[in-house]
Amino acid sequence: MTIKRLHSGPRMSQAVVHNGVVYLAGQVAKGPDGDVADQTRQVLAGIDALLADAGSDKSRLLSATIYLADIADFQKMNGVWDAWVVAGSTPARATVEASLATPKYLVEIMVTAATA
Repeated sequence: MTIKRLHSGPRMSQAVVHNGVVYLAGQVAKGPDGDVADQTRQVLAGIDALLADAGSDKSRLLSATIYLADIADFQKMNGVWDAWVVAGSTPARATVEASLATPKYLVEIMVTAATA
């Protein structure tokens, strides 16, 4: 069994591939200055890039966990999510309100996906 770690640092890897599944670390906006919609777009673009690095894409999502600093932003985040996710290939998903690593982060998303 091979385990492939992508974009690894001393604390964590941004993605780990094992047995045909890619596990992404929680992703946050690179420049967390916008509103939740702006940050969600940034996060999803980062997820697209990591999935591509791992040999997958958003049509192969298995699950997603979304953390919102304020659950009142649920509809704004969903507007961006709904435009991004592939119809007919939506993952199992949970969305929760959580205190994130810094108050500037409004959304963090973690996904798993099948590899190609």
